[in-house]
Amino acid sequence: MKVVVKKKASGEVVPVWIYSEFIKLQDALKYANVVYSGGEAKQLILDEQVKVNGEVCTMRGKKLRPGDKFEFMGKTFLISTHESD
Repeated sequence: MKVVVKKKASGEVVPVWIYSEFIKLQDALKYANVVYSGGEAKQLILDEQVKVNGEVCTMRGKKLRPGDKFEFMGKTFLISTHESD
């Protein structure tokens, strides 16, 4: 059996769609499926492994609004709103 693994282009930004005014950083990590639990998100944030808009952020309750970016494990996520029809 042959398995093909495709690498995503570096610098690719993954959108995280929200339907509210903001989302807290720890919730954004869970919503983007990069952590399994809030406890895991809390520890990673406190261990300075997450950046918000290019700077290390240790505030798990940091409010992210549309246009904000967070980085974790080499991936960049962009907070975006989904315009309703």
